[in-house]
Amino acid sequence: MDRSTNLDIEELKMTREQYILATQQNNLPKAENAQLYPVGIYGWRKRCLYFFVLLLLVTMIVNLAMTIWILKVMNFTVDGMGNLRVTKKGIRLEGISEFLLPLYVKEIHSRKDSPLVLQSDRNVTVNARNHMGQLTGQLTVGTEGAVFGHSVETPHIRAEPSQDLRLESPTRSLIMEAPRGVQVSAAAGDFKATCRKELHLQSTEGEIFLNADTIRLGNLPTGSFSPSSPSSSHSRQTVYELCVCPNGKLYLSPAGVGSTCQSSSNICLWS
Repeated sequence: MDRSTNLDIEELKMTREQYILATQQNNLPKAENAQLYPVGIYGWRKRCLYFFVLLLLVTMIVNLAMTIWILKVMNFTVDGMGNLRVTKKGIRLEGISEFLLPLYVKEIHSRKDSPLVLQSDRNVTVNARNHMGQLTGQLTVGTEGAVFGHSVETPHIRAEPSQDLRLESPTRSLIMEAPRGVQVSAAAGDFKATCRKELHLQSTEGEIFLNADTIRLGNLPTGSFSPSSPSSSHSRQTVYELCVCPNGKLYLSPAGVGSTCQSSSNICLWS
């Protein structure tokens, strides 16, 4: 009896285990219905990713090389770049520099014993403005010379060697004045002053002194004289007397034994 009872218990255990195993197998998903999702990048996507990474690396290397080349060519330093140096007193340029846009500065001067050269393909214009932005002075250098928009104050004006010096005002008057005098000299040539209307030489407290071997006054009018004057007997007059009207006008009168300016002074009425 004991043996048969043990067999029944063993069979019962085996049946229970079979039931549990069968139940677990029913609950597991079937392998044929499961879908596997691969993790990662494969195929042409992986090749494109590697290509973009390589392209980015090449671009970075090229940019780094160009940056180093620019720093080398432009001569970048702690104090500035190229011919430009930043100092405590301002900006210092050494050598030849080119400006493509307007330059606004307070003061420009060259080094000691060195000239300052401003060069342009066309004209060089220097403007001076007040605090309101209004133009107070202008200097324009072109092919015909220097053009000043307003008055100019300078201790010396000269031309280049073997060149003529010409001061001209096409539409206005030309005035030269100084508190202690104005000196105009031409050491190796002629001095010529011409105008369209009138030329005034005025001295308020001194005199006008003309010192030369020959002084010529051309195109002076000739005053008429009465037939009773002594010079009327000459058919051809070659000697004249220089006369002055009360207003300062000069005219010529035929010379005689005495002065003939009184007899020829009718020209002063028309001056």
